[in-house]
Amino acid sequence: MHRILSIRSINRIFRNALVAVLLMLGPIAAVSQPLEPSHWSFAVEEATAESAELVFTVRLDEGWHIYSTRTDDGGPLPTEFHFDKSPSYSLSGGIKEPKPHEEYDELFKVTVRDFSGVVTFRQRVKRSTNEAFKVQGTYSFQLCNNGSCIAPEEHSFVFDVPAVAVEAVVEPLPVADSSVVLPQDSGVSIGDGVDATVPAEGVEATNGDERGEQSLWMAFLIALLGGLLTMITPCVFPMVPMTVNYFIHDGKRRQAWIFGISIVLIFAVMGAILTLLFGPEALYFLGTHWIPNLLFFIIFLLFSLSFFGLFELQLPSRWVNRSDAEAGKGGWLAPFFMALTTVLVSFSCTGPILGAALVGLATSTTNAWVSLVTMLGFGIGFALPFTLLALFPQWLKGLKSGSWLATVKVVFAFLELAFGLKFLSMADLYCGWHLLDREVYLALWIVIFALLGFYLLGKLRFKDEAPVEHLGVVRLFLAIAVFAFVVYMVPGMFGAPLKAISGFLPPMETQDFNIEKIVGQQRSDEVAVAWDGQRKYADKLQLPVGYEGYFDLDEAKEAARKESKPIFIDFTGKTCANCREMEHYVWADPSVRQMMNDDFVICALYVDENTIELPEEEWLTTEDGKVLKTLGRRNLHIEKTLYNMNAQPYYVIIDADGNRLTRENYQYNRNPRKFEQWLSEGLANYGQQR
Repeated sequence: MHRILSIRSINRIFRNALVAVLLMLGPIAAVSQPLEPSHWSFAVEEATAESAELVFTVRLDEGWHIYSTRTDDGGPLPTEFHFDKSPSYSLSGGIKEPKPHEEYDELFKVTVRDFSGVVTFRQRVKRSTNEAFKVQGTYSFQLCNNGSCIAPEEHSFVFDVPAVAVEAVVEPLPVADSSVVLPQDSGVSIGDGVDATVPAEGVEATNGDERGEQSLWMAFLIALLGGLLTMITPCVFPMVPMTVNYFIHDGKRRQAWIFGISIVLIFAVMGAILTLLFGPEALYFLGTHWIPNLLFFIIFLLFSLSFFGLFELQLPSRWVNRSDAEAGKGGWLAPFFMALTTVLVSFSCTGPILGAALVGLATSTTNAWVSLVTMLGFGIGFALPFTLLALFPQWLKGLKSGSWLATVKVVFAFLELAFGLKFLSMADLYCGWHLLDREVYLALWIVIFALLGFYLLGKLRFKDEAPVEHLGVVRLFLAIAVFAFVVYMVPGMFGAPLKAISGFLPPMETQDFNIEKIVGQQRSDEVAVAWDGQRKYADKLQLPVGYEGYFDLDEAKEAARKESKPIFIDFTGKTCANCREMEHYVWADPSVRQMMNDDFVICALYVDENTIELPEEEWLTTEDGKVLKTLGRRNLHIEKTLYNMNAQPYYVIIDADGNRLTRENYQYNRNPRKFEQWLSEGLANYGQQR
């Protein structure tokens, strides 16, 4: 890791130095340049008398990713390949791709599959002739990084499949690498004398290794914290003095290390078994399908009822007795069997916490190692207090049990019940039952946490619990925090976004009563009536709630002349996650919203809306002869030719004559104040021109 970081640091220093040199060479360095993060190459492999394999290889710049050929409805646009029909060949099967990185996306509300690094797509064709022939077609793809997306364009490809003799094998024919994001790209053909390097066999995408490593570290830390939390449960805490007392007598303190390592080993073995049983495909099924999500909800509900005291979950007593008997025999194996006994006896309290951590983490990522990492982290967290207290027994003086253990157990019961609703919500969304829409989900959480607050204040008691005669400081502050959280959730019943917990809530679209949406729609109707004529594409496209504008640049310019306002151009996309983030975090800011609505004519140009066909008189022919027939391709051409950019989100402020009003255009940055300053700059420059 240090080596990788050092190489990246060197690369970053080199790039910064290069930029500095270019800035000194002239003003041209300050002009925005189209992003070219993808580099494609093509090759024909395994060309035999029966078939040939066509290989598409793309190298992506660091930080960029391309989407799979298979995407769920509502997700990002897939990578697509289209082959022209020919009597010389037929397709054998579909496009084959490497295993993608898969992750549930809160913005798209679906599992997103993507690649980074080097990706190889393969298509086998069956020959109908031994003569040479061409395979032609088109391909398109969407690219994104953490701040920008590049809408898909259609590019041409041509493979020259060579002639073959009977029983002859033709060597692979490479094609030169070519950038596919330039407007002048008119396709790639294979000619004689091309000198190019063929990608090594088996080279595939990195599949987001960095993101995978980060998610595994996060899973480990969360599980470690869960293991430490078990220390304060009523099943584990009373065992600490008895277990530690065994090691501090008769010179057995050194065996405490064996005891701790044995606990970790036990959990690691269980994690390894789960890893073998649940691979990436199984984890994807667990995280998305309604059946496992409904099962997880039932498990969490059972754990919650157990913590409330309705019944007690226990492992078979014969397991515990057998392990305890082996520990009583002494010797160096005794610490291992003591560890096994401890794990078995504490199951009724550790099971719910471990289950919550394991299920939650395993369904939030498709990394095959998450089960092993989770169990390993939990085992270390569980074993650490026992081992440290056995080595340093003087710390036991500060540990005192009491009624607070029962309180902790009930608090966990409320939390298990609340978090279990997340899995019921996933099942509800999958099946479309609409039993747990956003407002119903929030109502249940408000009630659950309000009851937890009353319990902490002593206003709610369970069977066999003593009344709370004196309210401690810790209990008081916990109650304050819980009630503050309840108050925070209340506006969500009326459509507030509740960003802090948005990952736990159903999508906003499932909420029926949304004041912001109602007010925004009323304002939209008023504005629409005030405007002359029917806006183009307003029946199919829309701006965020609370905004109204145009979807055609010529209409926006005409409105800007009438209203004497500058034009705010939003180059956006329907599947652009970063665009939605900007709208969610920046456009929703009250100051930004007021300035944009009052002082600008808003024009949203969707660059990926290729389902809207333009009338023939509006078709656009590019310099390389391509005819752009859809709204999205025309808007992308506008962005590239006028502003030398092909990524979204991208914001430009112009006057009605098309003159730019800011020194720089605005790209992805979620700082509302910086965005507001940029708007003010454009507004001030517009005022100076008048």
